[in-house]
Amino acid sequence: MAPGMLLPSPPLTAGPTQPSIPARLDASCLHVTRTDHPSAIPPAHDLAFGKHVTDHMLQIEWTETYGWHQPRILPYQDIRLDPTASVFHYGFECFEGMKAYRDPTGRLRLFRPEMNLDRFSKSAVRIALPSLDGAELLKLIAEFVKVDERFVLAQGLGVTAPTSALLYMIASPVGAYYSTGFKPISLEATSSRHATRAWPGGAGNQKVGGNYAPSIAPEKEAKSRGFHQCLWLFGDDDAITEAGTMNLFIALKAQGYDCRELVTPPLDGTILPGVTRDCVLRLAQERLVPRGWRISERKICMAELSEASKSGKLVEVFGTGTAVIVSPIKAIKWREQVIECGLLPHQNAGKIATWMKDWIESRQYGIEEHEWSVAVDHVSR
Repeated sequence: MAPGMLLPSPPLTAGPTQPSIPARLDASCLHVTRTDHPSAIPPAHDLAFGKHVTDHMLQIEWTETYGWHQPRILPYQDIRLDPTASVFHYGFECFEGMKAYRDPTGRLRLFRPEMNLDRFSKSAVRIALPSLDGAELLKLIAEFVKVDERFVLAQGLGVTAPTSALLYMIASPVGAYYSTGFKPISLEATSSRHATRAWPGGAGNQKVGGNYAPSIAPEKEAKSRGFHQCLWLFGDDDAITEAGTMNLFIALKAQGYDCRELVTPPLDGTILPGVTRDCVLRLAQERLVPRGWRISERKICMAELSEASKSGKLVEVFGTGTAVIVSPIKAIKWREQVIECGLLPHQNAGKIATWMKDWIESRQYGIEEHEWSVAVDHVSR
């Protein structure tokens, strides 16, 4: 599912009488209009990421004078916007991605939605869009999932503050993010002297559209040279930040090899606080620390990674994200060298990446009951 908010201009519909104070988001006012032409469920083998959408969308208009208008679930349709809408010119838009799952009993579940909604609201506020009531929006998301539940497959022009906005949601049944499945990918390290994904004081820690469009051209260049994604570096010391749109984790042998360290770059304002990143860190504290691991959120540069690979201290590297969950990394090209990331020729994934994927999916699908997995029928209006 992909909730998104953008700045249209002018408002799409004439609003009701202006209240004395701006109206709050109210899930109890939801109006549902179901499609008269339900689409066929796409076959599992055709579930390329983002190729298909479900039959409906959630739409909520906001205006500065009225506040949040009535939430509506509508048949999926085009969005009509004036060509002068600020979203087209200055990027007043943000989005969020989450998945709905069906557990072995057929029950619908969301995975840690409160984290997505908190990040969504912070992203909106960061670019002067209205803040969100996460609890009310969660109720609307639950209703939206119920309306399109048959698509939930079993184991899926002035630069000023806006005066109106549109919150909408669409959904897409998905298969594996990478066509190769759970297999290792290769990265090309991209120096900030060539291209910069995020910088101090920017919005790299927010889920806003402006963070993504500028990264596409460097990624196309990397793919033309046979790599799956860019590994984004920053600064003269080539500090590691993110891999494509994923957070990055590095497992190292540490201090005479008597213990091991799981490292991820810190949330310094250039790193997106990923939901899956947080899951890995919490699971690592819960299940790896008792096994003697040290968990570190610290700066790590390419020189340290290169030396660890050469000395045999590099255990494995993997990326994390909502779409991919966990993505093992086989090799990274940095300058004139290719850094092998700890996998043997026959290995698709390291031990830690495999554990994390299994542990997270167990909670996502409700196999392991946990507070992270929110049953849709427990979210009421």
